[in-house]
Amino acid sequence: MRSDSAPSALNTRRPAKLLGKALHSQPLSHFQHKNGFKKIRQQQVGTRTKRKLVGEKAMADPQRDWGCREMLLLFLFLGTQWGARAGQIRYSVPEELDKGSFVGNISKDLGLEPRELAKRGVRIVSRGRTQLFALSPGSGSLVTAGRIDREELCSQSERCLVSFNILVENTMKIYGVEVEIIDINDNFPRFRDEEVKVKVNENAATGTRLVLPFARDADVGVNSLQSYQLSSNMHFSLDEKSGSDGQKYPELVLEQPLDREKVSVHDLLLTALDGGNPILSSTTHVRVVVLDANDNAPQFTRSEYRVSVPENILVGARLLTLTATDPDEGINGKLTYVFRNEDDKISETFQLDSNLGEISTVQSLDYEESRFYLMEVVAQDGGALLASAKVVVTVQDVNDNVPEMILTSLASSISEDCLPGTVIALFSVHDGDSGENGEIACSIPRNLPFKLEKSVDNYYHLLTTRTLDREEISEYNITITVTDHGKPPLSTENHISLKVADINDNPPIFPHTSYSTYIPENNPRGISIFSVTAHDPDSGNNAQVTYSLAKDTFQGTPLSSYVSINSDTGVLYALGSFDYEQVTGLKLWVTASDSGDPPLSSNVSLNLFVLDRNDNNPEILYPTLPTDGSTGVELAPRSAEPGYLVTKVVAVDRDSGQNAWLSYRLLKASEPGLFSVGLHTGEVRTARALLERDALKQSLVVAVQDHGQPPLSTTVMLTVAVADSIPDVLADLGSLEPSGNPNDSDLTLYLVVAVAAVSCVFLAFVIVLLALRLRRWHMSRLLQASEGRLTSVPPSHFVGVDGVRAFLQTYSHEISLTADSGKSHLIFPQPNYADMLISQESCEKSEPLLVSEKINANEEELEAVQVSFHFQ
Repeated sequence: MRSDSAPSALNTRRPAKLLGKALHSQPLSHFQHKNGFKKIRQQQVGTRTKRKLVGEKAMADPQRDWGCREMLLLFLFLGTQWGARAGQIRYSVPEELDKGSFVGNISKDLGLEPRELAKRGVRIVSRGRTQLFALSPGSGSLVTAGRIDREELCSQSERCLVSFNILVENTMKIYGVEVEIIDINDNFPRFRDEEVKVKVNENAATGTRLVLPFARDADVGVNSLQSYQLSSNMHFSLDEKSGSDGQKYPELVLEQPLDREKVSVHDLLLTALDGGNPILSSTTHVRVVVLDANDNAPQFTRSEYRVSVPENILVGARLLTLTATDPDEGINGKLTYVFRNEDDKISETFQLDSNLGEISTVQSLDYEESRFYLMEVVAQDGGALLASAKVVVTVQDVNDNVPEMILTSLASSISEDCLPGTVIALFSVHDGDSGENGEIACSIPRNLPFKLEKSVDNYYHLLTTRTLDREEISEYNITITVTDHGKPPLSTENHISLKVADINDNPPIFPHTSYSTYIPENNPRGISIFSVTAHDPDSGNNAQVTYSLAKDTFQGTPLSSYVSINSDTGVLYALGSFDYEQVTGLKLWVTASDSGDPPLSSNVSLNLFVLDRNDNNPEILYPTLPTDGSTGVELAPRSAEPGYLVTKVVAVDRDSGQNAWLSYRLLKASEPGLFSVGLHTGEVRTARALLERDALKQSLVVAVQDHGQPPLSTTVMLTVAVADSIPDVLADLGSLEPSGNPNDSDLTLYLVVAVAAVSCVFLAFVIVLLALRLRRWHMSRLLQASEGRLTSVPPSHFVGVDGVRAFLQTYSHEISLTADSGKSHLIFPQPNYADMLISQESCEKSEPLLVSEKINANEEELEAVQVSFHFQ
């Protein structure tokens, strides 16, 4: 398998092979040549040949020892590869290549095989532009997706770089790729016009320069425009000037005087050349027209022009047209009209067409401001000869004055609880016209809660007609219209802005009547839980809302010890880490109060639910581990059939839901295949019949795992003794170690006596069994007390507990045996009829030797015997 890390994969390659790969993976830009596109193509062919030779040489001599040169090449290659990984992959490709043309071996530069591109999900990631390149899955190469026009991409930029990214999806790695588009000489220098006219006066001095049109070349560098050439002639020469932008500008230089009567037009050919190979060029026809000398002055048809217009004439209307003539031809006969010595008022009011001699208005005329206008107009030909004429414009009076409104007093704001009839503004009106044109009427829109009331003279009051509500409309824009009675009537509009001042008449409002949110247990302290927002339609301090939690307790603890709220933002924070096993949820009341006087407030309920996390390992209830360091042993008779129930592992989990679903599995066994564990019950059963060759002592490791994410587990170790009876167990235990001590015979004697004593006690215990049944009700209460210690665990978590109770009906005896000692300690405690799970108190002392026997009153048949030993 190939590693995703390029440097680690390179460490397993030989130097010769590394060198071949290094030469093969270098981008095209590393093999560029100064002599242009042809050299680049030659270098590409040469590079492929060189790669092949180096690879063949490495294959021919794979066993050659490494020398200093190979080591040096190896380190150089590793540095190059590291730079390729850390920086960008760069290639160079000429423009205008066919679709599918080779750009670079992207698979080798990424350290991948070509066939791995599709498997790893390698693809091009770009944004905001047409895809110019594609990946060839067969060869692992980067190819062109179509023809690339450098000029379209980068215009006149010196370098044309196309950047995109290569994404390896299975490793989520992304690599930057930069491709430089090399310019080729594929554009001719171009003139904007195929023919250009240039005019020159016939009396122009020698050395006069005439500006010629310049050509543009879309290519850059040496392929761009380099020079101009002019066709041979005896009157003009060509000169070039370079602008600040690098553009070359051609100019005609007059070398000999012109004579229009001999040659009126000179036809020249201007050629633009670039520096490409081959050289491309284009031409334009330059026609030099020789102008005649100006020897006639213009003349107006009249020396003074008069016109009378009404003052309401439309802006832009033509008032009159001035006419002047010039007998010269060409530019000498073309006239230009301008104002001379005009004041600012003339230039602001009137406009003169320089070609037609038309005078028009650029703004409205006002008889009251000026009754007539006097101006002087000059007509000038192309040779600087001129003539002048006077113009008088008389303005006729019309009804052109609109009424005026003067605001005397204004209340900028008014309280929303103001009474109807409150005065808002006082203003006066005036019209400069007389008669009907000077009579005025005032009005406001009817849909507003205001009215106008006339006062003395031309004064008016603006009053309210009803109470206002700022929450409905916080600001009024009142338009007062003043209209005269002229024909046509003139009017003016005045706007008054009135703000309604707020009073605290609205409490904060929550968008919802109640909220619910969730937080996983074991959360970090100080984490943000939820955010509530209340809106107060008032403004200013009346709308400034502060948040608080209502005082309450949970399980005798104030809620303020669990959560807090930011009074300004309404964000709730957890003050501590929640434990689902202790707190499943809280009900909070959030109060939002404004800052008005008096303040108003509202409440909303927030239910905070704590989500359970898998943070508790399963707990083993049975078998319990003794505290004295011994190991509990379960007994399995050798005559047990497959599926015989040896014991049962009982576990619970304090979590809830899926986190508390438990499964059991056999993690390790000294005799594989001998025992099996129920996946959901935890029952340990024999998987096959026991054989004589099976060892007496069988060790099992059972793992209990929940279904949380991630799952948690607990293991318990079981020891199973394989024997048909207790004496057999003791005999087999004695035979586990060869006797090397003369006192072993005494030990055996003691063991036999102990077994006999145990048997006697067993018979006596059967006799008093009937008396013990009378105490069953007492034992039931002990069971309830024992189970009360696990009240925090749901009853559903005790998988198969009833079956365990039925199985653990045992008579318990405790035998303490010390290996390699001549003495044994035999203890016969009070019998414990276990019709239930062993209580926690007995588990804390020691694990008794359990002899399980069920007596059938009708058949008097012994069905099962289970012995538990403790080895010290």
